[in-house]
Amino acid sequence: MNPHFLIIGAQKSGTTSLYNYLIQHPQISPAKTKEIHFFDLNYHQEIDWYKAQFPQQAGQNTITGESSPYYLFHPRVPQRVHQHFPQIKLIILLREPVARTWSHYHHEIRLKYETLSFEQAIASEPQRLQGETEKLLAEDNYYSFNHQHYSYLARGIYHQQIKNWQQYFPKEQILILKSEDFYANPAQTLNQTLEFLEIPPHTIESYPKYNSGSYPEIYPATKQYLINYFQPHNQKLAKDLGITFW
Repeated sequence: MNPHFLIIGAQKSGTTSLYNYLIQHPQISPAKTKEIHFFDLNYHQEIDWYKAQFPQQAGQNTITGESSPYYLFHPRVPQRVHQHFPQIKLIILLREPVARTWSHYHHEIRLKYETLSFEQAIASEPQRLQGETEKLLAEDNYYSFNHQHYSYLARGIYHQQIKNWQQYFPKEQILILKSEDFYANPAQTLNQTLEFLEIPPHTIESYPKYNSGSYPEIYPATKQYLINYFQPHNQKLAKDLGITFW
């Protein structure tokens, strides 16, 4: 089976939960793993390798898909996806960017990839990411650890990332959801997603949160700095897509 849908991000925005809810539907068969990362980290593999990550046989009217949240942010992925699957449906979860940034930082701490304080990490981000997007665009198989892991602020500039995808895919193939709406009413968001996938509504027994982290509150001064940082970007998002966070 070819994938019918991709959950492409954003990281730390509920993608694992939504995917696990979707694959409980009787007409959705899961991939071998939730995050295949073919179009970003494993593109050196052949397309047949990617297709082999999905069910080989399934019932009538059954679809499959995967969720790799780095897809949204990686600059090469939209063109790569379109090259192979121009009709695929794309699902995006957008979390309020201050909360996403804070969660992302603690995710990297848990992975032991980050040793700086949060304030040091966001201050170091421009230097850490300098030239990395250009290298990713210039070299087919270039991998950037910093771009994947230290992009705390950059990943929250949603309008630029969505614009990259809209260059290749029409709006009818892209579903954009707010994570806060999903957290507040997961059943409604699940059925909204199923409708987008042209699959009948479905109810599951429970809606546990997957990959939910526990960490201290952000310092008020740091939070205000981030609010100010993201404000102009959020205004562009509101203007272009009507999505607001504050």
